Amino acid sequence: MNLEEAITKAIEFETRVSKLYRDAMEKNTDPMGKRTFGVLADEELKHLNYLESRLDELRRKGAIIAEELDTALPSEQMIREGVNRLETRMTHKDEGGELRMLGKALEVEQDTTDFYRRMASELSDEGQKVFARFVEIEEGHLAIVQAEIDYVSKTGYWFDIKEFDME
Repeated sequence: MNLEEAITKAIEFETRVSKLYRDAMEKNTDPMGKRTFGVLADEELKHLNYLESRLDELRRKGAIIAEELDTALPSEQMIREGVNRLETRMTHKDEGGELRMLGKALEVEQDTTDFYRRMASELSDEGQKVFARFVEIEEGHLAIVQAEIDYVSKTGYWFDIKEFDME
């Protein structure tokens, strides 16, 4: 796959993820759930804009410069601190809708991350730089979605670490 094909495919992934988050935000009844999905949808929209600008540059100049790509995601420590406050927001009973949306989000984020990881290893030069940064950001998205799943499902896990044992 060449760089133009990779960016075009990445745009397809980001469009899919952005739509999923926007739909989840609109359907969610919990204010904090809406906010979480909204932040992720906005983040994916920034990714789309970035990728479209790189594709435009590639088509105009025949090459790209891997410009800095920021993220709105908090640090892992801030995410963990936020989880400590989740007890107060999860007073509503989830009837499965939020968990289904989160499951879809996790699946799409994993597919996207896997694609970016493959492109970061297969492409050369600037393409590797662009997609390596996307891998970092998407891994953060996976962590946030997994954390929400862990909390909503009340499995006793947080970031794949068992928090308590009933034995």
